[in-house]
Amino acid sequence: MSGKRFPEEFKIEAVKQVTEKGHSLADVANRLGTTTHSLYAWIKRYGPEASHHQAKSDESDEIRRLKKELKRVTEERDIFKKSRGVLRKPVRLRYAFIRAHQAIWPVRLMCHVLDIHPSGYYAWVQHPDCHQERRRKYLLGRIKQFWLESGGVYGYRKIYSDLRDDGESCGINLVHRLMKQEGLTSQRGYRKPRSRGGSENIVAANKLARAFNPTEPNKSLVTDITYIKTHEGWLYLAVVIDLFSRRVIGWSMKSRITKELALDALLMAIWRRSPIDKILVHSDQGSQYTSHDWDNFLSQHDLEASMRRKDNCHDNAVAESCFQLLKRECIKRKTYSTREEARVDIFEYIEMFYNVKRRHSSNDQMSPVEYEKQYKEKLKSV
Repeated sequence: MSGKRFPEEFKIEAVKQVTEKGHSLADVANRLGTTTHSLYAWIKRYGPEASHHQAKSDESDEIRRLKKELKRVTEERDIFKKSRGVLRKPVRLRYAFIRAHQAIWPVRLMCHVLDIHPSGYYAWVQHPDCHQERRRKYLLGRIKQFWLESGGVYGYRKIYSDLRDDGESCGINLVHRLMKQEGLTSQRGYRKPRSRGGSENIVAANKLARAFNPTEPNKSLVTDITYIKTHEGWLYLAVVIDLFSRRVIGWSMKSRITKELALDALLMAIWRRSPIDKILVHSDQGSQYTSHDWDNFLSQHDLEASMRRKDNCHDNAVAESCFQLLKRECIKRKTYSTREEARVDIFEYIEMFYNVKRRHSSNDQMSPVEYEKQYKEKLKSV
């Protein structure tokens, strides 16, 4: 990824994933497609000073806290040392390890270290008379594990795909029935605020014509703007999506809905992709996209404009679908006090989950990053 440039807005939000969200430096760098050296430099430049994060406390309270932390770290270290050969084994072998060592360490701590859900373990250790009941409880534990790993947003179809990828043999109807019995559902619904129309300056034809499935990346992009409600007021989000993989390659968040909002999102997409050939950029007829600045930016970067027909949201269905998922799976679940709180959460959803982990039906149940990776591997093998 050397030679690529990232805007300051992207760097600030990336730093927060390490300093505020607690993700490891290597994990964040790998997911965002940058190097650990670059991310460390960003932290030195944009990260908070240590004095701002150190809370003053009573000496005895600090000693008790450190003793408790030392005990937890020591136990996790011992579990890792003891279970080094078990971590990459099937889940049932990790269950057996926990049962063999439950007199030494707490069960929930071992489940946390071995990355399994406690309910899956407890379902495994029970031995009901019926083999089908044992199988049902075991499968339910796995379902809960995958459902929680998705942040509680996956439905039965994507949970079924996770189970199959992990080697479980089961029917999709069984997964649906078990999730329904336990009340495990996908996150649904978010009412979109009514948008405001802008004056038309430069309107392009609908050249995309709903061709939402190009055969290669960097051919067709769609862009749009949505609203996120906070106690401080609206936060406006602009995104740019590559239609090939449905990956969000550009975004920008501001407190005002201006043409700079749309331009910054498209600029990030250009920086991340560095296109060589002409790309089609599809949008609505909002004032941000019909401005002369937008038209000049497209001309300078060899981009071709396309706009949906007026009052026809189906012409830009991919962007609408992306916003619907964002609001259903992330935003609706929380109430934001400030715009900054919403920015951090939305960045984490887009860059840490949606692009790199979330399965898409249009990508054969693969994430956008994995789908593009598979495409590149196919090109190399040809």
